[in-house]
Amino acid sequence: MSDFSIVQAQGIGKEFPNMTAPVLDEVNLTVASGEIVALRGPSGSGKSTLLNILGCLDGPTRGSYSLGGRDVSTLSRREQAWVRLHYIGFIFQSFHLISDNTVIENVTLPLYYAGLGRHEREARATELIERVGLGHRMGHRPSQLSGGEKQRVAIARAVAAQPRLLLADEPTGALDTRTGNEVMDLLLEIHAAGSLTLIIVTHDPDVAAFCHRQIFLRDGKIITHGSSHAPNA
Repeated sequence: MSDFSIVQAQGIGKEFPNMTAPVLDEVNLTVASGEIVALRGPSGSGKSTLLNILGCLDGPTRGSYSLGGRDVSTLSRREQAWVRLHYIGFIFQSFHLISDNTVIENVTLPLYYAGLGRHEREARATELIERVGLGHRMGHRPSQLSGGEKQRVAIARAVAAQPRLLLADEPTGALDTRTGNEVMDLLLEIHAAGSLTLIIVTHDPDVAAFCHRQIFLRDGKIITHGSSHAPNA
C-alpha cells in the first residue's frame, strides 16, 4: 500500500431539492493508493451518494474532490466521463450487464470506448474472462449465467480498462454467502495483482472484514474510522 493519497475529499456536502437535511455534510475522506476501504452505515446514511461522487457520477454541492492529485469536482460532464473511462471501474449489486451482449461483448465494451483496436480489445477481454474462471462462457449471454457468474463478468468488465480506482456498491448483496465469499476472494486477487485502490459500500460485516479499513457514516457524516484484520492487509 502506497503513502500516495489517490482520493482526497474535503468538506463534501450534497443536498437535493425538497430535502430538509443534506445527504452528505462536511465529509472529509482520504484513501491511500492500494488501500481497500469499506463504507458502512444504515440505509440513508449517504454511502451510495458518496460513492457516486467519488466515481464522478455526481458532483458535490460544496467541497472539493481530488482524484490522483487532480481536482475533478469542478470538471464538466464530458471531462468527468473521460475520467470515469480511464481511471475508475464500477461494480454494482445488480451487475448492469447488457442483456443482448455476450460475455466477451460486455467485457470489451469499455475498451471500445477507450479507443483500443478490435484485436487488442478481444485479447485483453479473453485474458480477463479466463482469469475470472469463465473461459467456457465467453459466448453466453447474461440470462444464461448464475448470479456469481454475472458478477465475475462485471468484475472483468470493471477492470478491463485498467483503472486505478475500483468502486463496488454492495457487490455481494445479490449473492449467497458462499458465492459472495468467492467474489470477494476474486476481488482481493485482482487487487493484489495490480495497483488498484478498492472502495466497497457494504452492509455485510463479513465483506467489510476483507478490507484494510472501515468507515462508518450516519446521517451524511463520517462518525468513525476503524481498522480491519484483512487478508494481505
